[in-house]
Amino acid sequence: MRFVHRHRYGSHGPPPGEDEDPLAGLANLFDVSIAFIVALLIALFTLFSSTDLLDPESSTTLVKTNADGSMEIISKTRESIKVQRVTDTNLSGQGTRLGIAYQLPDGQVVYVPEGEAPPTIPPPQ
Repeated sequence: MRFVHRHRYGSHGPPPGEDEDPLAGLANLFDVSIAFIVALLIALFTLFSSTDLLDPESSTTLVKTNADGSMEIISKTRESIKVQRVTDTNLSGQGTRLGIAYQLPDGQVVYVPEGEAPPTIPPPQ
């Protein structure tokens, strides 16, 4: 009956290192990390008010400026997403002049198609 013998430890419990599962705490860490990731995603979508990105019928445009000063324009039209990087390099090529853009004193830019009269700007009051 030596194989069936049970150990009795009294009120002190088992000795350290015995009957302890070393991976018992790992499962709890996994659950906590999944909950944290879901909460972070919800917070980011709420912060940027970009819940329209999840709607398949919506169209949204975001302008993002990076820390180095470069800009990205993210456009979503229904189910397609397009990212454009804005650069300060000059472009050249052939094309047709479409019109002229004027900047008003308040900073607003007005586009006037080719052949039309420029806008009249009322005097400041």
